[in-house]
Amino acid sequence: MNRTEFIIVTAIVLFVAFMLGWFASWLIHRVARVTQSEMGELDQMAQSLHEAEEAREQAIDYMQHREAELTNRVTQTEAELKAAMDGLREARQEAEELRAYIERKNL
Repeated sequence: MNRTEFIIVTAIVLFVAFMLGWFASWLIHRVARVTQSEMGELDQMAQSLHEAEEAREQAIDYMQHREAELTNRVTQTEAELKAAMDGLREARQEAEELRAYIERKNL
């Protein structure tokens, strides 16, 4: 094989390799391309995701507000219970004092 034949064979091999690469690239882009309907679906999914995130944030805000409100009510109820218990303790003590006074007067 002389020099000219070697150059021609090398050029043909390189051209065939180039054509195979180009065909493979075209085939991959043809199979993997995104159609307009798929873009519409992606936009719709993105919108749905955005709405779901907003609903989640609203739910979290509502739950935090509700938790604070319930914590406040529990604190108020505990304070009222403590006041009622103190009042009951004082009433029992006063009733006990009155019984003792009545018993001393009856003797």
